[in-house]
Amino acid sequence: MTISADEVRAIGAQMALVGPAFYFTPETLAVGRQHGLDGFRFYIYGRGGVLGDVEPAVVTSAFGYFSAATIDRMWTTARERSDLNPREAGRAYMACAQDFGRRTYADLPQLDAFCAAAGKVVAAANPAALALFAGVAAEPLAADLPARAQQLVTVLREFRGSAHLVAVLGSGLDPKRAHGVKRPTFWKPFGYDEAELPQETEADRVGAAAAEELTDQLVLPAFSVLTGSEVAVLSSTLGAMVELVGEASPAASG
Repeated sequence: MTISADEVRAIGAQMALVGPAFYFTPETLAVGRQHGLDGFRFYIYGRGGVLGDVEPAVVTSAFGYFSAATIDRMWTTARERSDLNPREAGRAYMACAQDFGRRTYADLPQLDAFCAAAGKVVAAANPAALALFAGVAAEPLAADLPARAQQLVTVLREFRGSAHLVAVLGSGLDPKRAHGVKRPTFWKPFGYDEAELPQETEADRVGAAAAEELTDQLVLPAFSVLTGSEVAVLSSTLGAMVELVGEASPAASG
């Protein structure tokens, strides 16, 4: 094995910053407005659009941490207001990711090697039970390297995120509570009452640690197809991306 669980977790932390970096940029918000959507509705409709023309409960299931009422309201009103159907919205959202890559990584070296390594991981990933990852991974890849690089990181971010949701459940945690404990500043934006924000307990800390370890084990087989040099280029390029993203865009969470 050429990669350890610790390395996989570190790469995951980098992807968590880079993958969603395009979500709420001015350029992405402008695309949403062109299609009748505010930023939050475009995020829900675009990110979930890869699932197809489904009921809100399906999107709630795939996203995992949002309140069902919030997803129901955002998804339903987005379908009513937008000139795009869900699949079209998903493609428009991915185009925003690609355009972000073109604007941000044009001068980044080794993108060919990076995209080759990231693509190997995506191809090796088992999509079972990971609906959101499977949907976004099925989208055609951009031909140009800067756009493809952001797209692949976005896909891999959904891979770990979807696997982590499985791990949260597998560790005996309630996703709503796990979300509130881990990201209290995102409690209200995800549709919950501030008065119900949970306070962290020792059981929460133990469960969260177990969920992180299980997440590492779930994604490790896909990353284990990489050679040592591919691991190095993946990690180093992601590090450079994190620096560029910090200059280019606010990252979102969720």
